[in-house]
Amino acid sequence: MRRWNGWGDEQFSLSLPDSGQDFLSDRIGPGRQLGNATLEAVCDQVPASRLPEHPAIHTDAETRVRHARGQSLEDWLAMRSGDFGPFPDGVAFPESGDMVRELLAFAKDEDLHIIPYGGGTSVAGHINPVDHGRPVLTIDMGRMNRLLDLDEDSQIATFGAGTPGPLVESQLKPLGYTLGHFPQSFELSTLGGWVASRSSGQQSLRYGRIEQLFAGGTVESPEGTLTLPTIPASSAGPDVREMVLGSEGHLGLITEVKVRVTPIAEREQFHVLFFPDWEQARTAARRLVQQKIQLSMLRLSNATETETQLALAGHPKQIGLLETFLGWRGVADGKCMMTLGLTGSKAQYSAALKQLKALTKSYGGVYTGTYLGNKWAEKRFTMPYLREALWDEGYAVDTLETATDWNNVDHLMHTIESTLRDGLADEGKRVHVFTHLSHVYSQGCSIYTTYVFANGDDHDTTRRQWQRLKQSASEQIVHNGGTISHQHGVGKDHAPYLPVEKGALGMALIRGLGRTLDPDQRLSPDTLYAWNDKESS
Repeated sequence: MRRWNGWGDEQFSLSLPDSGQDFLSDRIGPGRQLGNATLEAVCDQVPASRLPEHPAIHTDAETRVRHARGQSLEDWLAMRSGDFGPFPDGVAFPESGDMVRELLAFAKDEDLHIIPYGGGTSVAGHINPVDHGRPVLTIDMGRMNRLLDLDEDSQIATFGAGTPGPLVESQLKPLGYTLGHFPQSFELSTLGGWVASRSSGQQSLRYGRIEQLFAGGTVESPEGTLTLPTIPASSAGPDVREMVLGSEGHLGLITEVKVRVTPIAEREQFHVLFFPDWEQARTAARRLVQQKIQLSMLRLSNATETETQLALAGHPKQIGLLETFLGWRGVADGKCMMTLGLTGSKAQYSAALKQLKALTKSYGGVYTGTYLGNKWAEKRFTMPYLREALWDEGYAVDTLETATDWNNVDHLMHTIESTLRDGLADEGKRVHVFTHLSHVYSQGCSIYTTYVFANGDDHDTTRRQWQRLKQSASEQIVHNGGTISHQHGVGKDHAPYLPVEKGALGMALIRGLGRTLDPDQRLSPDTLYAWNDKESS
């Protein structure tokens, strides 16, 4: 059973090792444990539905509670405090495009707002209802989760848009293929959600981001069905497929997704190296990608994240031996950890390993083999569960992510980190901040920053402190050459910062697309942009 007030399967949990507790207490002080509302108490708060009866729509309290919030820290605090805010008036679970069209017609007849729902993993407020006076219908695509077709000549697979990552891979694997899209939310998030939010998987260096994988599909809008053909390349005007990517529900509900799949690789391993300092590590990362060495993944942790990961890993004896070995090799304080994925044929794998060893050695890199890398791969989808362990110890944790050109990486990373680190100093609170580069490109890279702080006196105080941190860091990102989102989308949380990146004309184009397919403004209210501002009327 999935947790109603947190991440993932309620039967699975991670514990914080003693070394991790000591580390956090030393860095930011003792945690403050806060209470947790019960599901029964929250269900008692759910008001009567404003929807007329419909055979496909569930209006019971628990279903509405389970679809009212995503996975941002603000959502977490709402779920843990029991102060949810608006609930959807009902939840539908369509099983076909015909049912989606019927629900859209029902929404028009009854004057409803509609929120598309994939895996419920949004950390930017995509799926949260807002009160604009209309009843809210959430449409959960989770029953449209099958492989519908596989064209092996073109290597294009067609799936229902509600297919989560594990079902994508489990249906392709017996046929000898993989999609290769592995965001950290892989276990829960869906194909339709990946397309709608322009998701990036951890091994995008080999397989591409979702925009390279998305070949076409079907979108059901209030104005009709939009069909995107699978053409390999075209110069026939603007690409409508690109308009759907990142549309976050404003153009309609994605019902079928056609994706470019790849035969399963002969060999795959994950490797770890350590560098003496950030400058050499960052330069090595840039050179690796610009020389187009055949990697499937590159993740580079700065010194503080490296220290934090080793402290939270547990196994102090093994970590002590690693530290001793690295010290002998001249890699000690200030060291940075790089995790690399190698995926492909045996020949590709061997050639890439030889090339990366030669290049990284010239920047002081110390190769430690595959043990740490494969341990990372085993746990890469379970790390979100750590939020539960931190919460139990009295700490709140959140992330920010952006992307920028290489010549701006250090400036932007330091600006983000210092803004967060000092963000609550006037309240006497310390914030622990660390960063990694999660995706690299020839032009630049993503910057993924995590910050941890002790809970406030209560849920509301903690929420206010989070809002201060989130707002100040987001403003620094968009005013210092970064995008407001590299991989999580805009949602409601990032919408205030989008106009800085897109400009007035860009925002007018985005609004115009929405008005074309959704003239009555029913879909995804306040996602991407606020509906009550003067430009959206």
